[in-house]
Amino acid sequence: MRVRRFASISAGAAAAVCVVAAVVVAPGAIAAPLPGGLGPCVGDACPGKYPPVNNGGFAGRDNGINVYVGGGFQVRGSAAEAEGRVVVLGDFDQAKAAGASSVYNVGIAGVGSRVPPPDGADFLTTGGGVSVAAGQRLLADGGVVRHAGALTGTVTGRLEQDPDAAKPYLGLRADLAAASQCYAHAEPDPRPATGTARNQGYRTLFTGDGQSALQVFTVDFDLTAAGGGMQGIEFEGIPAGATVLVNLLGGARTINTYTGDLDDRDPLNQLRERLLWNFPDATQVKIAGGAQFQGSVLVGNPESLTTVTASGVNGRFFTTGSLLHTSEATGGGGQEFHAYPFTGDLPDCDPTEPPTTTTDPTTTTTDPTTTDPTTTTDPTTTTTDPTTTTDPTTTTTDPTTTTTDPTTTTTEPTTTTEPTTTTTDPTTTTTEPTTTTTDPTTTTTEPTTTDPTTTEPTTTTGPTTTDPTTPTSIGPTTTKPTGPTTHPTGTVTTKPVTSSKTPAAVHSNGPLASTGIDVRAPLLLGAGLLLAGIVLVTIAIRRKRNG
Repeated sequence: MRVRRFASISAGAAAAVCVVAAVVVAPGAIAAPLPGGLGPCVGDACPGKYPPVNNGGFAGRDNGINVYVGGGFQVRGSAAEAEGRVVVLGDFDQAKAAGASSVYNVGIAGVGSRVPPPDGADFLTTGGGVSVAAGQRLLADGGVVRHAGALTGTVTGRLEQDPDAAKPYLGLRADLAAASQCYAHAEPDPRPATGTARNQGYRTLFTGDGQSALQVFTVDFDLTAAGGGMQGIEFEGIPAGATVLVNLLGGARTINTYTGDLDDRDPLNQLRERLLWNFPDATQVKIAGGAQFQGSVLVGNPESLTTVTASGVNGRFFTTGSLLHTSEATGGGGQEFHAYPFTGDLPDCDPTEPPTTTTDPTTTTTDPTTTDPTTTTDPTTTTTDPTTTTDPTTTTTDPTTTTTDPTTTTTEPTTTTEPTTTTTDPTTTTTEPTTTTTDPTTTTTEPTTTDPTTTEPTTTTGPTTTDPTTPTSIGPTTTKPTGPTTHPTGTVTTKPVTSSKTPAAVHSNGPLASTGIDVRAPLLLGAGLLLAGIVLVTIAIRRKRNG
């Protein structure tokens, strides 16, 4: 009976391990977003589907950051507007060219996704000052311009001077820089690519592997035609729903393209919300061309300057350095940032690995117990994993309350003692407090008085599983990004995202969304348990036949 019961337990455990392994290797099993919850639309009024660029009515509201600048933000030439929330850690400086439109919009754009921030939200936040040239206007109607430094020039909207205006967003700069490096580098080498990128002059062709949930491309050249002119951008072999990560390596990089349109007919537009262009190292970045550039941008070098002259940028724009929004000297104007979310699944670059419970050997020292005859038990060292059970031994003890953090342990092989009969006088045994290194906990057993008993031979037949007596929760605790808080005055302030994780260290070789975690250990355990179950079932059948 015991053999058949253990065989059933073994087979069930093996099946459970296999099911868990199948789940964790599923594509996107441990995919991660951008740091700080950046990327997706935020709030209760997000549209189910974002419309193409248009000038119609509002399609929804988005309280997420659309443009983040770790340095200063300069508006020059004929640049026109930045739709969505804009956060600048440095100064915002508007001084457009003579003869160009005198207006620059933030928050609400005349043409864009038409998903602006909620009414009364912070449309522009600066850690420095706001400067608008004479004769020009910065328009933030319906929202708040929250600035830490001085404000000069004509600015509309509600103006709030706050020395801590940018404080909630300071940590994002280091987090974004670290994530940008992690996305591109599995130290000391570049992150392995799943596809190829080839500049063919008239276009750069990206060819995916057709199956990975995260398509990774490494580019060490500019996306320009000969002489730096515009070229096309095409992707093939990208599975439906896959995230596309393009790592552009080098100290200076340029994208100059005519690919991407206003009405979402171009194939590149279909990748927009799951496409990230990552510049981890460059100090000079330029995004140019007469098209509506598709996808989100991450510039990871805090010393960088990114110049944007493209007609439109359709996606999030996050730079840890400075930003220059302007037009080409040769002409053209009306450059715009349009608010579209990023919803892709990126490599997990969280600086804190999911916690692994490691139980150091637990040393239990039993004070010598004097019996007739006298037997002294030397201190014994026992290493345990979750649950230890032995065949029946009856002991009467006072109630003992033990509180422990969840640990997973495995009982080492138990030595079977020879049959002995020992008659003991009543003895009092006090177990000294045992300290484990999982979380500091001390367990003290009250003195136990045992009447004279006869100890029957103890036989260990193998691992036995008992139901846990105390419900526990094992695994990492995930803190959801803190959503916006609406104050009674109508001002929406995004609170700083608090995390228990320190961005100082980054797992440069974090797992990709398409590969999941390392499941070799649970698979081997499942196979072993399954094999043990089969053997024991066979033994049980034979015993039954012979019996």
